[in-house]
Amino acid sequence: MRMSCGLTYRSTKGRWITKLSRSCSHGPMGLFVPPSPPLDPMKVKELQRFITLSKKLLVMTGAGISTESGIPDYRSEKVGLYARTDRRPIQHVDFIRSAPIRQRYWARNFVGWPQFSAHQPNAAHLALSNWEKEGKLHWLVTQNVDALHTKAGNQRLTELHGCMHRVLCLNCGEQTPRGVLQERFQDLNPSWSAEAQGVAPDGDVFLSEEQVQTFQVPSCVRCGGPLKPDVVFFGDTVNPDKVDFVHRRVREADSLLVVGSSLQVYSGYRFILTAREKKLPIAILNIGPTRSDDLACLKLNSRCGELLPLIIPH
Repeated sequence: MRMSCGLTYRSTKGRWITKLSRSCSHGPMGLFVPPSPPLDPMKVKELQRFITLSKKLLVMTGAGISTESGIPDYRSEKVGLYARTDRRPIQHVDFIRSAPIRQRYWARNFVGWPQFSAHQPNAAHLALSNWEKEGKLHWLVTQNVDALHTKAGNQRLTELHGCMHRVLCLNCGEQTPRGVLQERFQDLNPSWSAEAQGVAPDGDVFLSEEQVQTFQVPSCVRCGGPLKPDVVFFGDTVNPDKVDFVHRRVREADSLLVVGSSLQVYSGYRFILTAREKKLPIAILNIGPTRSDDLACLKLNSRCGELLPLIIPH
């Protein structure tokens, strides 16, 4: 199954114009959500009971919670990046070592940023925000870098893999908002234009090598060093202090709910192992199998945005 979701980015009389292809502009919310069976009323009741019995609930979310906001994931059957294309995400070591790879990354990210930064929380994000307000949510750990939980209002939150809305210098560590960097890109590339075919996770798009070659990339305004989004690329490791912090939150919890994650990446899976060691009940809401199905007392194959709003956080 192949899907087209193109972007055109061009400069017109000093203004940058982003144009979505029709396949993206008509119904993007369901474009990247894998098929799922109808809601099972008995499963809904089981999840309600799980949440009701939880007094210190820890929730861990993955890319599957954001697909209903129009952001693709990597591993979903038929609709994830790996199913739609043979392209693979950028590796940390390649980004660090190679200026041409950083140029390619930032050109693609520059084109994808207006759409990616405009995504809004869906019903699942809003439900978890409400759980926090009602005192049901002890802590929320997300593997996502899209800031949708922050947009939804969650504050008891750890962004395990960082956030695309921040940029840091690899030399001095200076942090700047991603929107500020977008303006610098525009100033350096006043006549550059590109047409992308295909949208990838994490604000990325697909561009040809010819389009990338003339793209100019700014350096850190403080020290002139190379810039990187404040996220954990594939092949990198999560900050140990952040890992220890999340381990402490897991040990404080009395139950763990996984939402929209296959748990294939160890950075998130390790907290499931900690929960198992602590003998916490584990529930998993994810379309398709996960790495931890055998450790869960409850597994649900439903859309996050359909099921979570049905649960009353008492």
